[in-house]
Amino acid sequence: MVSKSGVLAAHHGKLRELVKLGVDLTLIVPPRWGDQSLELTETTDYEIRVLPCWFTRYNHLHFYPTRIGPIDADVVHLEEEPWSLVTYQFMRKCVKAQRPVVFTTLQNILKKYPPPFDFFERYTFSHACAAIAGSDEIARILRARGFKKPVTIAAYGIDPTVFVKRDASPLRRSLGLEGAFIVGFIGRIIAAKGIAELIRALALLPPTCVLLMVGSGSFLDEAKRLAESLGVSSRIRWIRQVESLQVPDYVNLLDVLVLPSRTTSRWKEQFGRVLIEAMACEKPPVGSSSGEIPNVIGDAGLTFPEGDVQALAERLRYLFENADLREQLGKTGRARVMQNFTDRCIAEETLKVYNQVLSSTDRKSVEHEARIGVA
Repeated sequence: MVSKSGVLAAHHGKLRELVKLGVDLTLIVPPRWGDQSLELTETTDYEIRVLPCWFTRYNHLHFYPTRIGPIDADVVHLEEEPWSLVTYQFMRKCVKAQRPVVFTTLQNILKKYPPPFDFFERYTFSHACAAIAGSDEIARILRARGFKKPVTIAAYGIDPTVFVKRDASPLRRSLGLEGAFIVGFIGRIIAAKGIAELIRALALLPPTCVLLMVGSGSFLDEAKRLAESLGVSSRIRWIRQVESLQVPDYVNLLDVLVLPSRTTSRWKEQFGRVLIEAMACEKPPVGSSSGEIPNVIGDAGLTFPEGDVQALAERLRYLFENADLREQLGKTGRARVMQNFTDRCIAEETLKVYNQVLSSTDRKSVEHEARIGVA
C-alpha cells in the first residue's frame, strides 16, 4: 500500500485490521505530508517503509525520488488519486512487473485536468484492475470520467476502542472550561472549512457557550481578527494542531462538534472524518450541506445550509437547550459508526476488493495459458 495519509497514526487502524484478516502488508509512506510529520507507533504487524518524498502537500506533484525496489506484492493498493504523479510512478512499475493495482479516489468534483495529469489518469484507468471510491457521488464522478472497471464504495473508518466516550473533566479544568457549553471544531483552519461562519454563529449564542478551535492553517490570523471585531475572543480557546492519537481527548471535551464547510469551485467536503470521530464518542455533530457531510451524519446530528450563519446558530442553540436530545443523538451516532464506519468494516470491504482482483487475475492467467496451449 502506498499512502500519504499513513503519516497519521490514527489512519493505521484499517491496516491493523487488514493484517488481522490475513493480509501480509507493507506500507510505503513519506516522512511528512505538508506540515504534518510522520506519527510512528510501535508495531510488528506490518512493515513500514519510509521513503523520501518530494513536493509533499501537492496532491498532483508528489513522488518518491528513490529506488522503490522490486514490486513483488500480490496486489498493490495506491491510496492516491488516479491523476497524480505518484500514481503514475507506481503504475508504470506495476505494469512492468505485471502486478494488479487497486487505487483509491476521493475526488467528488468533475474536473478537467491539464497535461500531463490527464494522461496519468488515462494510464491509470487503462491498467488498474479496480477502484475504491469514498462515496456514491465519488463513484459517479469516476464513471463520468471514463473508468469502466469494478468500483467499491468504502469510506473512512475509526477504531471504536480509541474513539469512545470517556471522562474529559481534567482537560476541561486545565483549559478553564468548567461549566461551559463547548462547541468544537477540529481540523484545518482554512476559509473553506467555514471558520468565519462558525465564529459569527458563536456571537449569536448565549455567553456560556464557548468555542474550542483545534488545528492550524492559513485562515488562523484572520479568524482571530474576526473574533476580536465581534467581541467573542474571550469565548474562544485556540489549540494548535495536536497529534492524531490525542484527538479523542479533545473530542470528549465537547458538547457539540461542528463542521461548517463551504463548497468552492475546486473543493467540497469529501467525507469529514472528524464527524465519525465525534459520533463514536457520543458527541452530536452539526454539519453544513457541503459534499458528503449530510450523508455521513445521517440521523445522528443536525445539518444546515452551508454559509447560513443564522441557521447554524439556531441548530447550536437548539442543542444547547436540549440535553436529552444531545444524549439521544450521541447514542444514535455511536450505533451508526459501529455499523458503518469502523476500521474493521472498511478493512473487510477492502479485502473483498483484493480477493476479487486476485480471482480475476488468476482467471485471466488461466485463460491466457489455455489460449497458448499450456493449460
